Amino acid sequence: MKTPHKKIALHVGTRLEDFFPNPEIPLMHQDPYTLLVAVLLSAQCTDARVNQITPTLFALADNPKDMAKQDVAVVQAIIRPCGLSPRKAKAICELSNIIMDKHQGVVPQSFEDLEALPGVGHKTASVVMAQAFGVPSFPVDTHIHRLMARWLLSSGKNVEQTEKDAKALFPKEKWNKLHLQIIYYARAYSPSRGWDLEKDVITKEIWTMANFKPSA
Repeated sequence: MKTPHKKIALHVGTRLEDFFPNPEIPLMHQDPYTLLVAVLLSAQCTDARVNQITPTLFALADNPKDMAKQDVAVVQAIIRPCGLSPRKAKAICELSNIIMDKHQGVVPQSFEDLEALPGVGHKTASVVMAQAFGVPSFPVDTHIHRLMARWLLSSGKNVEQTEKDAKALFPKEKWNKLHLQIIYYARAYSPSRGWDLEKDVITKEIWTMANFKPSA
């Protein structure tokens, strides 16, 4: 017999296939390096804004060898609209140097090596491992953190717990796709601001299944 959480998770997986059967990676990129840089830039910035900035940045340098030669101030000027530009520009230049010096110019394919790079936390490393290298990961951003709580699948206390809960509930072979599907669904139907339960079909279905009534 399925536990209530497992039943909900199964429903979520089925319904997300209805809404977003073929989700694409929202950040424009050509290879693991450009994806790494784009994900780093997306911290506290929308994917749409990142996609406006990266063509100019990658015209300047789209590989670690060329990026390592750039002046931090030049990179910062290009990425300023993404926010946190001093920190992000420094990280991009430094990680490019490290990739050249320690990894023969190739983005490393391990969580340990990725998370050792400047500006690369667990979520960024997870996105790169999942979407660039196909390694099962479940990166938790604000959208996934919010929906896992709304869908009664996690306590929502912190992203670390949310990631553990997601990995325990969903089949490993579906993690990478589900990560994208949940983000797309959250943006379209279950936003943080201006949320309308009537438009949030999956959440409404889950609350009905679980006989859940939020406290006033």
